[in-house]
Amino acid sequence: MKIKSFGMIMLILVLLMSLGYGCSKKVVKGEAAAPKAEEPKVVAPEPKQEIPVQQETPKAEAPKAAPAVIAVLKDINFDFDKYNIRPGDAETLKQNLDWFNANQGKKVKVEGHCDERGTVEYNLVLGQKRADSTKNYLINLGVDGKLLATVSYGKEKPVDPGHNEEAWAKNRRAHFLP
Repeated sequence: MKIKSFGMIMLILVLLMSLGYGCSKKVVKGEAAAPKAEEPKVVAPEPKQEIPVQQETPKAEAPKAAPAVIAVLKDINFDFDKYNIRPGDAETLKQNLDWFNANQGKKVKVEGHCDERGTVEYNLVLGQKRADSTKNYLINLGVDGKLLATVSYGKEKPVDPGHNEEAWAKNRRAHFLP
């Protein structure tokens, strides 16, 4: 019982001291009392003087140079259940070579994609084969293989959500991300 009473007394003392009772508010001999806060003084702003501004005649702007045409890496497509590069798509990769030559040192991700038919596992493997065959073709054209990374998304990221041959043909692709 004595311990509980002692604890209660201590708690009451701490509370009283935090409320301002006790020695924390007393001024000890040799100490100065805290200064009182002064009220802020309000000062009227000085009147502004208007300065006349001389108007300039507009100067003719120099014509701006036309923005340079930025070559974009074009996707290539594949036949159903295939990962070989078709002749028309080989030409597209040769055109993409201009971008690689103009942007030497830039890393590019080659994504392999499939249409919605087939299992997830099968399409992931097929998408990887498409990305790898695209990468190998670009390396044979002279692109630094260290700058090319491949990934397969299988059927997970279709460019066309349709469920017909036209949509499927668009989704069987290799896509480039600089």
